[in-house]
Amino acid sequence: MSTATAEPRSTQRSSRHPVDEVLPVPKLAIYGFQHVLAFYAGAVIVPILLANSIGLSTAELIHLINADLFTCGIASIIQSIGFWKVGVKLPLLQGVTFTAVSPMIAIGLAAGGGTQGLLVIYGAVIVAGLFTFLVAPYFSRLIRFFPPVVTGSVITIIGLALLPVAAADAAGGAGPTLDPASGRNLAYALGTLALIVAIQRIFKGFMATVAVLIGLVVGTLVAWTLGDAHFDSVSGSGWFGVTTPFHFGWPKFSVAAIISMIVVMLITAVETTGDVFATGEIVEKRIGKEDIARALRADGLATTIGGVFNSFPYTCFAENVGLVRLTRVKSRYVVATAGGIMILIGLIPKAGAIVAGIPHPVLGGAALAMFATVAVVGFQTLSRVDFHDHRNVVIVATSVGLAMYVTAQPDVAKAVPSWAQIILGSGITLGSITAIVLNFLFHHVGSSRGPAVAGSPGNLVRLSEVNGMSREQFVDTFGGLFQGPRWAVERAYESRPFADTSDLRRAFQEALYTANEEEQRLLIDSYPDLGAESVADGREGEDSLHDQAFLGLTRLDEKSYGELSDLTAQYRERFGFPLVTCVRDRDSFDQVVRSGWQRLENSPAQEHAAALVEAAKIAGYRFDDLVADANPIHSARTRFVESQ
Repeated sequence: MSTATAEPRSTQRSSRHPVDEVLPVPKLAIYGFQHVLAFYAGAVIVPILLANSIGLSTAELIHLINADLFTCGIASIIQSIGFWKVGVKLPLLQGVTFTAVSPMIAIGLAAGGGTQGLLVIYGAVIVAGLFTFLVAPYFSRLIRFFPPVVTGSVITIIGLALLPVAAADAAGGAGPTLDPASGRNLAYALGTLALIVAIQRIFKGFMATVAVLIGLVVGTLVAWTLGDAHFDSVSGSGWFGVTTPFHFGWPKFSVAAIISMIVVMLITAVETTGDVFATGEIVEKRIGKEDIARALRADGLATTIGGVFNSFPYTCFAENVGLVRLTRVKSRYVVATAGGIMILIGLIPKAGAIVAGIPHPVLGGAALAMFATVAVVGFQTLSRVDFHDHRNVVIVATSVGLAMYVTAQPDVAKAVPSWAQIILGSGITLGSITAIVLNFLFHHVGSSRGPAVAGSPGNLVRLSEVNGMSREQFVDTFGGLFQGPRWAVERAYESRPFADTSDLRRAFQEALYTANEEEQRLLIDSYPDLGAESVADGREGEDSLHDQAFLGLTRLDEKSYGELSDLTAQYRERFGFPLVTCVRDRDSFDQVVRSGWQRLENSPAQEHAAALVEAAKIAGYRFDDLVADANPIHSARTRFVESQ
């Protein structure tokens, strides 16, 4: 007789990460088309600028645009779908890097301009792409030099530096069509932006995710109805056109041009790294050095393909990073679909002409929302940075400041030699390099003393000194964080060494909450009553005076004093210990009193826990006072514990 054995049930998770989710075809098409619309203007601007600068004909420009779109599609599919060790497999769209514009113009003009200049450019692009592909794994090992203070700065800079591009579009488009004083331009831009915001607010689900697409379509239709959107170029464009390899001839190789383009690709690698980290933040996927290597290999391969198919160096497009954040659609297959649409547009010039008919102000209104969301991702990343460490303040402030300097005044690049203009010609490039270099100098060169955590200017106590303190010195420095007994500070001392100020804070918190109930009760009993005369006259110590003076509890009128005294007396009678309240965590005297009466309804065990939380908050503010004295520029108040 045979017996059947049951198959063990699989315990593997069946759910996919949202990045790997394959959406239904209609949604893929709509979301993908939305990415194309957001990307299109930025995609074609590089060939337009280059063609105008080196003297190419209109027919040659049209071919460059078609080749650009065709190759952008291939590059985006490589980056989002990936194969072997190529492609980061994130929703990242690939586009021609703006960093390469100035160097390519210089290379093209030096070679005589026209198509002869293009051939030298393509030779440099092909070699630089191969170089990037080969050095990708080595560059990715430098990921330790990209902590949140660097990546957050770079992401923030990318978002802020792109906003002037959106603003120029909103005002009519950079060049002769720019008209900031035009009421129509303003109406189109703000109307499109308002529609996007309204859809995000009113609708949920699918409608909210296509808000940008709807804004662009509606804005264009309104402009067309009023005679401000023109599609004349559609009739003059062909139905089908294929870009062939080496259309303009075999590439030519110049050592100087190759070196210049390699420098461009190294700088672009920094931008790509920032974009990958930004997208990782948005889609909630951890980024490691292998991810960076895969992304850079894709950049290198796409750039080489670009050189073969009459296009230029490729990088991750920050514009579409903002769209991912805004729509919250994380599937990489959406970007792959967008890549397919771009290939199609590149093969059908009429389709490209239709997309090109979107008025600049409409596109600018949508871009304002998208680019600003990139900056918001940077803010979120920077929220993880320890700004008690003044070195991080300097890194962020300097890199963002310099980036905004050259973004606001782009002509400053003309004040330096041509070889330096590649850096000063882009706020993203200058800011990114500044953040990386300063992080290296402040955190990796020489002996690091760590952030100042106590003392005053001229007599600072730094983290390295805290880690080297004796028990007595440590208790003398931080004993005032808690009222009365100092066992919490003494136990926090046992947690040395501290990695940063947050680690030091956690040590005090851990000591407070892990003590036995008797020790905790003695500490709670040490806190004075709210509004007590012993606080006002300084008998309870300077720290208690400072705590309660925040809402004027040390100078109450007779009525308020009586009300508070009645509350604290009833509280002490019910629970047997004082009403411990972090006054600096309240907005008003009335809120202090109202909260106190509400707490009278709690159980003794709950109030014991609540008193510990309030004591921890008080310690947090006192710790902030120490840090603020040590670092006057630091003004952010990091709470000792989260609001309970």
